[in-house]
Amino acid sequence: MHHAMWFAQVLEKYGPEEAFHIMQEAWKKSSSLQLSRTAKILGVEMDGNIPKPLLDLPQDQLEKLRDGFAVNWLANDGVWFQAVEFTRGMTDAKSCNDLSWEQFSPFEARSIKTLLKLPENPGLEGLKEALKFRLYAFINEQSFDSETNTSFIFKMNKCRVQNARQRKGLQDYPCKSGGLIEYTTFASTIDSRIRTECIACPPDPHPEEYFCAWKFILDK
Repeated sequence: MHHAMWFAQVLEKYGPEEAFHIMQEAWKKSSSLQLSRTAKILGVEMDGNIPKPLLDLPQDQLEKLRDGFAVNWLANDGVWFQAVEFTRGMTDAKSCNDLSWEQFSPFEARSIKTLLKLPENPGLEGLKEALKFRLYAFINEQSFDSETNTSFIFKMNKCRVQNARQRKGLQDYPCKSGGLIEYTTFASTIDSRIRTECIACPPDPHPEEYFCAWKFILDK
Protein backbone atom coordinates (compact mmCIF):
# COMPACT_ATOMS: atom_id res chain seq x y z
CA MET A 1 0.00 0.00 0.00
CA HIS A 2 2.85 2.40 0.79
CA HIS A 3 4.25 1.74 -2.71
CA ALA A 4 0.81 2.47 -4.20
CA MET A 5 0.43 5.64 -2.16
CA TRP A 6 3.81 6.88 -3.32
CA PHE A 7 2.78 6.29 -6.92
CA ALA A 8 -0.55 8.07 -6.37
CA GLN A 9 1.20 11.16 -5.03
CA VAL A 10 3.77 11.23 -7.84
CA LEU A 11 0.97 10.70 -10.37
CA GLU A 12 -0.96 13.67 -9.03
CA LYS A 13 2.12 15.89 -8.93
CA TYR A 14 3.80 15.03 -12.25
CA GLY A 15 1.18 13.34 -14.45
CA PRO A 16 1.00 9.78 -15.81
CA GLU A 17 4.01 9.74 -18.17
CA GLU A 18 6.51 11.13 -15.66
CA ALA A 19 5.01 9.12 -12.79
CA PHE A 20 5.39 5.91 -14.78
CA HIS A 21 9.07 6.53 -15.48
CA ILE A 22 9.77 7.45 -11.85
CA MET A 23 7.91 4.34 -10.70
CA GLN A 24 9.96 2.16 -13.07
CA GLU A 25 13.20 3.42 -11.54
CA ALA A 26 11.92 3.06 -7.99
CA TRP A 27 10.58 -0.45 -8.65
CA LYS A 28 13.85 -1.69 -10.18
CA LYS A 29 15.71 -0.80 -6.99
CA SER A 30 12.92 -1.76 -4.62
CA SER A 31 12.24 -5.19 -6.12
CA SER A 32 15.94 -6.04 -6.24
CA LEU A 33 16.44 -5.06 -2.59
CA GLN A 34 13.31 -6.89 -1.41
CA LEU A 35 14.03 -10.10 -3.32
CA SER A 36 17.69 -10.21 -2.30
CA ARG A 37 16.91 -9.61 1.36
CA THR A 38 14.07 -12.17 1.40
CA ALA A 39 16.23 -14.74 -0.42
CA LYS A 40 19.03 -14.27 2.11
CA ILE A 41 16.66 -14.80 5.04
CA LEU A 42 15.18 -17.95 3.46
CA GLY A 43 18.53 -19.26 2.24
CA VAL A 44 17.47 -19.10 -1.41
CA GLU A 45 20.14 -18.59 -4.10
CA MET A 46 19.71 -15.65 -6.47
CA ASP A 47 20.62 -15.57 -10.15
CA GLY A 48 20.95 -11.88 -10.86
CA ASN A 49 17.74 -10.32 -9.54
CA ILE A 50 15.68 -13.51 -9.79
CA PRO A 51 15.44 -16.35 -7.24
CA LYS A 52 17.18 -19.36 -8.80
CA PRO A 53 14.38 -21.82 -7.90
CA LEU A 54 12.07 -19.82 -10.19
CA LEU A 55 14.51 -20.07 -13.08
CA ASP A 56 14.79 -23.81 -12.51
CA LEU A 57 11.04 -24.38 -12.88
CA PRO A 58 9.87 -26.11 -16.09
CA GLN A 59 8.12 -23.93 -18.66
CA ASP A 60 4.65 -25.37 -18.04
CA GLN A 61 4.91 -24.65 -14.31
CA LEU A 62 6.08 -21.09 -14.99
CA GLU A 63 3.06 -20.59 -17.23
CA LYS A 64 0.75 -21.93 -14.51
CA LEU A 65 2.36 -19.52 -12.05
CA ARG A 66 1.88 -16.63 -14.48
CA ASP A 67 -1.77 -17.56 -15.04
CA GLY A 68 -2.32 -17.91 -11.30
CA PHE A 69 -0.99 -14.39 -10.70
CA ALA A 70 -3.37 -13.11 -13.38
CA VAL A 71 -6.35 -14.83 -11.74
CA ASN A 72 -5.29 -13.39 -8.36
CA TRP A 73 -5.29 -9.92 -9.93
CA LEU A 74 -8.83 -10.42 -11.23
CA ALA A 75 -10.02 -11.83 -7.91
CA ASN A 76 -8.58 -8.80 -6.12
CA ASP A 77 -10.46 -6.53 -8.53
CA GLY A 78 -13.69 -8.34 -7.67
CA VAL A 79 -13.02 -8.19 -3.94
CA TRP A 80 -12.59 -4.41 -4.12
CA PHE A 81 -15.75 -4.07 -6.20
CA GLN A 82 -17.81 -6.03 -3.70
CA ALA A 83 -16.28 -4.21 -0.72
CA VAL A 84 -17.66 -0.94 -2.12
CA GLU A 85 -20.90 -2.48 -3.45
CA PHE A 86 -21.86 -4.05 -0.11
CA THR A 87 -21.18 -0.86 1.84
CA ARG A 88 -22.03 1.93 -0.62
CA GLY A 89 -24.14 0.30 -3.34
CA MET A 90 -23.76 -0.79 -6.96
CA THR A 91 -23.69 2.74 -8.43
CA ASP A 92 -20.73 3.79 -6.32
CA ALA A 93 -18.96 0.47 -6.96
CA LYS A 94 -19.27 0.92 -10.73
CA SER A 95 -18.07 4.51 -10.46
CA CYS A 96 -14.98 3.48 -8.46
CA ASN A 97 -14.39 0.61 -10.86
CA ASP A 98 -14.47 2.86 -13.92
CA LEU A 99 -12.18 5.44 -12.31
CA SER A 100 -9.74 2.68 -11.33
CA TRP A 101 -9.63 1.43 -14.93
CA GLU A 102 -8.95 4.98 -16.09
CA GLN A 103 -5.70 4.77 -14.14
CA PHE A 104 -4.84 1.09 -14.50
CA SER A 105 -5.40 0.54 -18.22
CA PRO A 106 -2.84 3.14 -19.43
CA PHE A 107 -0.47 1.96 -16.68
CA GLU A 108 -0.75 -1.61 -17.97
CA ALA A 109 -0.25 -0.37 -21.55
CA ARG A 110 2.92 1.53 -20.60
CA SER A 111 4.26 -1.50 -18.73
CA ILE A 112 3.69 -3.79 -21.71
CA LYS A 113 5.07 -1.20 -24.11
CA THR A 114 8.26 -1.08 -22.03
CA LEU A 115 8.45 -4.88 -21.74
CA LEU A 116 8.10 -5.40 -25.49
CA LYS A 117 10.35 -2.41 -26.30
CA LEU A 118 7.70 -1.02 -28.64
CA PRO A 119 8.41 2.31 -30.38
CA GLU A 120 6.44 5.44 -29.52
CA ASN A 121 3.81 4.77 -32.20
CA PRO A 122 3.93 1.04 -33.10
CA GLY A 123 0.66 1.09 -35.04
CA LEU A 124 -1.94 -1.65 -35.12
CA GLU A 125 0.61 -4.45 -35.11
CA GLY A 126 2.06 -3.06 -31.91
CA LEU A 127 -1.39 -2.86 -30.34
CA LYS A 128 -2.19 -6.45 -31.35
CA GLU A 129 1.03 -7.65 -29.77
CA ALA A 130 0.38 -5.62 -26.60
CA LEU A 131 -3.13 -7.04 -26.24
CA LYS A 132 -1.60 -10.53 -26.09
CA PHE A 133 0.33 -9.54 -22.95
CA ARG A 134 -2.51 -8.02 -20.92
CA LEU A 135 -3.41 -9.83 -17.71
CA TYR A 136 -6.77 -10.64 -19.28
CA ALA A 137 -4.99 -12.52 -22.08
CA PHE A 138 -3.91 -15.19 -19.58
CA ILE A 139 -7.40 -15.53 -18.08
CA ASN A 140 -9.88 -15.15 -20.94
CA GLU A 141 -10.02 -16.28 -24.57
CA GLN A 142 -9.69 -13.52 -27.16
CA SER A 143 -9.30 -13.25 -30.92
CA PHE A 144 -8.67 -10.82 -33.77
CA ASP A 145 -10.94 -10.43 -36.79
CA SER A 146 -11.51 -8.30 -39.92
CA GLU A 147 -7.89 -7.14 -40.07
CA THR A 148 -6.97 -4.44 -42.61
CA ASN A 149 -4.15 -1.92 -42.94
CA THR A 150 -6.16 0.65 -41.00
CA SER A 151 -8.23 -1.34 -38.51
CA PHE A 152 -8.97 -4.63 -36.80
CA ILE A 153 -11.64 -6.04 -34.50
CA PHE A 154 -10.79 -7.51 -31.11
CA LYS A 155 -13.22 -10.00 -29.54
CA MET A 156 -13.41 -11.33 -26.00
CA ASN A 157 -14.72 -14.81 -26.79
CA LYS A 158 -14.67 -16.17 -23.25
CA CYS A 159 -14.72 -13.96 -20.17
CA ARG A 160 -14.04 -15.46 -16.76
CA VAL A 161 -16.38 -12.99 -15.03
CA GLN A 162 -19.26 -13.31 -17.49
CA ASN A 163 -18.92 -17.09 -17.83
CA ALA A 164 -19.11 -17.41 -14.03
CA ARG A 165 -22.30 -15.34 -14.02
CA GLN A 166 -23.78 -17.56 -16.75
CA ARG A 167 -23.10 -20.68 -14.68
CA LYS A 168 -25.01 -19.06 -11.80
CA GLY A 169 -27.93 -18.19 -14.08
CA LEU A 170 -27.25 -14.45 -13.82
CA GLN A 171 -27.46 -11.80 -16.53
CA ASP A 172 -24.27 -10.36 -18.02
CA TYR A 173 -22.51 -7.82 -15.83
CA PRO A 174 -22.98 -4.43 -17.58
CA CYS A 175 -19.31 -3.60 -18.11
CA LYS A 176 -19.58 -1.26 -21.10
CA SER A 177 -18.86 1.95 -19.17
CA GLY A 178 -15.65 0.48 -17.81
CA GLY A 179 -14.77 -1.16 -21.12
CA LEU A 180 -15.01 2.13 -23.00
CA ILE A 181 -12.44 3.62 -20.62
CA GLU A 182 -10.30 0.48 -20.48
CA TYR A 183 -9.89 -0.16 -24.20
CA THR A 184 -9.79 3.46 -25.32
CA THR A 185 -7.03 4.42 -22.90
CA PHE A 186 -5.06 1.21 -23.48
CA ALA A 187 -5.05 1.65 -27.25
CA SER A 188 -4.24 5.38 -27.21
CA THR A 189 -1.38 4.78 -24.75
CA ILE A 190 0.14 2.20 -27.08
CA ASP A 191 -0.28 4.56 -30.04
CA SER A 192 -1.93 7.98 -29.77
CA ARG A 193 -3.22 7.70 -33.36
CA ILE A 194 -5.44 4.71 -32.58
CA ARG A 195 -9.15 5.32 -32.08
CA THR A 196 -11.49 2.83 -30.36
CA GLU A 197 -15.09 2.00 -31.23
CA CYS A 198 -17.33 -0.35 -29.27
CA ILE A 199 -19.12 -2.91 -31.43
CA ALA A 200 -20.90 -4.57 -28.50
CA CYS A 201 -20.38 -4.88 -24.76
CA PRO A 202 -22.89 -5.80 -22.03
CA PRO A 203 -25.55 -4.64 -21.46
CA ASP A 204 -25.58 -4.56 -25.30
CA PRO A 205 -26.92 -7.70 -26.96
CA HIS A 206 -24.12 -9.85 -28.39
CA PRO A 207 -23.77 -13.15 -30.27
CA GLU A 208 -22.77 -16.33 -28.44
CA GLU A 209 -19.28 -16.26 -29.96
CA TYR A 210 -18.16 -13.28 -27.86
CA PHE A 211 -19.11 -11.11 -24.90
CA CYS A 212 -17.62 -7.87 -26.16
CA ALA A 213 -15.99 -6.68 -29.38
CA TRP A 214 -13.96 -3.56 -30.11
CA LYS A 215 -12.76 -1.98 -33.33
CA PHE A 216 -9.39 -0.25 -33.34
CA ILE A 217 -8.80 2.26 -36.13
CA LEU A 218 -5.50 3.87 -37.05
CA ASP A 219 -6.00 7.52 -37.94
CA LYS A 220 -3.10 8.67 -40.12
